This record gives sequence, structure tokens and C-alpha cells, in this order.
Amino acid sequence: MLKTMRVGEWFQLTVPLEWNGRTIADIFRNVWGAPKKLTHSFRMENKVLLNGDQANWNIPLSHGSKLQVKLFEEEELLITPNYIDVNILYEDDHVLVLNKPPFMNTHPNDPNADLYTLVNAVQYYLQSNGEIRNIRQVHRLDRDTSGAILFAKHALAGAILDNMLEKREIKRTYIALVHGIVKHRSGTIKDPIGRDRHHATKRRVSPTGQEALTHYMVLKVDKDKQRSYVKCWLDTGRTHQIRVHLSHLGHPLVGDTLYGGKAIIKRQALHAAKLELIHPFTQDKIVCHAPFLDQPAIFKDIDIYSI
Repeated sequence: MLKTMRVGEWFQLTVPLEWNGRTIADIFRNVWGAPKKLTHSFRMENKVLLNGDQANWNIPLSHGSKLQVKLFEEEELLITPNYIDVNILYEDDHVLVLNKPPFMNTHPNDPNADLYTLVNAVQYYLQSNGEIRNIRQVHRLDRDTSGAILFAKHALAGAILDNMLEKREIKRTYIALVHGIVKHRSGTIKDPIGRDRHHATKRRVSPTGQEALTHYMVLKVDKDKQRSYVKCWLDTGRTHQIRVHLSHLGHPLVGDTLYGGKAIIKRQALHAAKLELIHPFTQDKIVCHAPFLDQPAIFKDIDIYSI
């Protein structure tokens, strides 16, 4: 855990022992993995101080020094804030994790016309708390998928989290209710996923598609209704990945008519139950469990806190 604090618009971090002798340029490039353009803006606009003075980016840092980065400035909003109640699982100055309800888009397709998305709601929530900044969506959930979703509150956090997602350092665990009794208790689906040329929004397993890796474990079976409750976690983040892979396995999600499921419920039975990551600045471990939101319940007698 690193020692950090907020001072107005500035984020202050006490240089840890493991950073002793490293430069600010090295921290931005190799510890945080910040993009060159973003790093350049921090450097040119004097948004980094060392012990309260303008920082030299190429002089070795000393353990115990105070590094200050200007992260919390007001921004011109790109998305219209709109009041919709939000369910917060975790929040600090850098990171926000929400429990997304089903039947809501994550972000607007048309920023001027779409006002009832999760991003609009989060933007309103931030503004109501005096944070006039654009929220950064790190990953997405399908409209009908519920559960934990990660946002960054400023550009540097967004860049670091994007990098962590690409390096598979953010773990997302889902619960799916599928048709049929899954034969193997656990396994890994490695089939690549590509676009379906016959359907604009559909994906399919394709030898020319992108690498896709889904791990699964059966939590419970309902022999009477011939259904299985399956825990899934991903090493990649392809569009509709779990839906495509489980359908390809012969077990489409209940309610997922696009991929062969029966319309027994009003949406595909998929919930992002758990999100795990190391905080990009404090190095604390964040573990968020997202309670089920459906009424009536879809995922019955599943304890998300035990997965």
C-alpha cells in the first residue's frame, strides 16, 4: 500500500522505497504505463511537482519525497448528466465501480439524443458531488447484462486501467444461467470469436476471429428444469464472449434468443458478479461483489460472496 492523499486539485503520493532512484519519466512510462501524449501534457503544463516545486522529470527520486500530480481539474462535460439512481460498490478519488441494472445501455450511441444510459447517470452523480469531470468507462456490459462495471474518474486513472485491462490484470467473474446440464464440472473454452457476416450485431466462433479465452465452473444444476448455474471468468474481452462461447458449447444462456436461448425471462441470464483489481495508485486490492438486482430473482440460491 502506498501513502497517498488528495490536496485540492492535486494528488500527493509519498515516494515508496521501491521507487527510490527512479525518475518521474520512468514512473509515468513504466510503472503507470501512461500514453506518450498524456504524459507530454502533464510535463508541458507543469502538472507534476516534487515537494511543492516544479519537478525535474529526469532526476532520481528519493524515498519519502512528496510527488504531486494535478489530476482533479474541472473539465468541459462531453456527456449530458441525467439523474438516474446509481448503485455504488466502490468509490474513491480515482476509481468508481457500479452495479449496473439490466435493460440499460452502458454509454450513449448518440451523446445528444441518448440520455438514459449508465454513463449519463454517473455523470450526474459526479456533478452533484461537485466533480465536474468526464467519467471514463474502462470496460462495458451489454444492455441486458447486469453487475459490476468499472469507471475511471480522470484521464490518468483511465489510461492506467485501460493498460491493466489489456494486460489481463483486472479479473471479472460472471454468473450465467444456461440451458442443459453442463457435462464437465469445469473447463476452458479457447475458440476464437469473430463477426457473423449474416447478422450486424451477432458474433460467432470463427477460426479467423480474435483470440478468446473463457474459463468456467458449474456452481449448481437444476435437474428438474434442465439448467445449470455457471461461473465464468475471462482472459479476453470480446463482444458477447460468454454468450457465444457457452452457446458454442451447447448451453446457450437462458433468455438469450440471439444465441439460441429460450425467452423464458426478459433478458439473457448473465450477471457480472465480482470485479477484482489492484488499485492503480495506492496498490490496495479492490474486490467488489455485485448483488443480484432482478425481481423476480433469476439466479436463485447463489451466494455471490462465496465465488
